[in-house]
Amino acid sequence: MSHWELSTQEWEALDRMRFATTEAALFRNVTIILMTAAGRTKASIARDLGCSPATVDNIRARYQQRGREGLRRRQSPGRPSRATPAYRTALRQTIQTPPQELGYGFSTWSVARLGQHVKRQTGIAFSDDQLERLLHHEGFSVQRPKHTLKGKRDEGAYEHARQELQGMKKKL
Repeated sequence: MSHWELSTQEWEALDRMRFATTEAALFRNVTIILMTAAGRTKASIARDLGCSPATVDNIRARYQQRGREGLRRRQSPGRPSRATPAYRTALRQTIQTPPQELGYGFSTWSVARLGQHVKRQTGIAFSDDQLERLLHHEGFSVQRPKHTLKGKRDEGAYEHARQELQGMKKKL
């Protein structure tokens, strides 16, 4: 099963399919079939494409059963996500906008504050943990801010108090 004969038309159709897609899984699946037809072994295909030999077997079987359509990803089971495309768009736009531009009195988003704001916009609420997963899926990372009083304190009074404290320490 490591070598298949593909007609010239089928090879060209697979090659067009491979370069017409932006989906990484479809590109990989078509490449598995083309490499198989070129006589490559299951182990070498898996190693070169960074997948398991079982994946190579599964893709080969799907191609034999359903043809080119078997190379496309199937619809995932379960209910669709409540994070609609509109919600994801609102989330991306909000996270990239400083909270103060939206009238808030804080300068960095927390997950809870971000969730509340996007809920007011879209009417869809998620737990903080799920919102963190959505942010990660959208390419953002959640980090804890370093809280300082710099910029919020009177720097002159702060420096005067610091010098006064230094003077007291020297007297002891």
